[in-house]
Amino acid sequence: MSVVVNDAHVHFFSPSFFAGLGADRDTITRLGWEFPESGDALGARWVAELDKHGVQRAALIASLPGDADAVAMAVAHNPDRFVGFFMLDPTRQDAIDYAKRALDEGLRTICLFPAMHGYSLHDPKVADVFELAASRRGGTVERVAVFAHCGVLSVGIRKKLGLPSHFDIRYGNPLDLHGLAMKYPSVPIIIPHFGAGMLREALMLADSCPNVHLDTSSSNSWIKYTPGLTLEHVFKTALDVVGPDRLIFGTDSSFFPRGWNGDVHQKQKSALDAIGVSADVQKKIFSENFARLFS
Repeated sequence: MSVVVNDAHVHFFSPSFFAGLGADRDTITRLGWEFPESGDALGARWVAELDKHGVQRAALIASLPGDADAVAMAVAHNPDRFVGFFMLDPTRQDAIDYAKRALDEGLRTICLFPAMHGYSLHDPKVADVFELAASRRGGTVERVAVFAHCGVLSVGIRKKLGLPSHFDIRYGNPLDLHGLAMKYPSVPIIIPHFGAGMLREALMLADSCPNVHLDTSSSNSWIKYTPGLTLEHVFKTALDVVGPDRLIFGTDSSFFPRGWNGDVHQKQKSALDAIGVSADVQKKIFSENFARLFS
């Protein structure tokens, strides 16, 4: 049986994203990747890719602080297909002004990468981000979510380009979000990759805070850190603790020519089938929970 799919985790590798990493067309081509002609062209490429695989909607992530405009343009031209996410470094002096501008342009989710940018989730600047997200809800304004990458962090494009990745995963404990999740219950919080190695902590947080959602994206290679753990066990435990309404499917797709990473979808569906998850619950995970969050 086929399941309708919305994808909550797609990185938008625009020309300005590559430029921000110091990579030009020749460099990217040597990697075997496509260098997009423009943000518009990349948006159209993703629409065609979603059509090819039967994916209804996708969250596009601006994957560098400062690259929100590229995703905002793609969303503006395809509002029925894309939801815009953008990375924010809250320690930057202009962080809140930048976030306000991105939200004004129609983006819907603020992405925090504390291990990448070297700050604690207890930092008052992070509380300012949540205060902004909470203040944007009401009237005709769609609610703003906060995506917080916790656990192990590895950025494949940086490795391929030989760029240093001085990430400090001590800053990536999901439990550090507990106070903010309690204080701002109207703000949906998304923890990607089941906590990326901090599954226990992510489950503890989500169990006590009903505004916390877990994104299922990527190969979930962090499973190797827990001997005997399988994707089937991960899904069963998450469903037992969090329930079916706060698990959101994602692939962590990013570059072309690979495009949409259907292998991730197939592996996750096979895991859910293997543990006997019903079609109705799979619809929630693969489609309906995303649609409810980003109506």
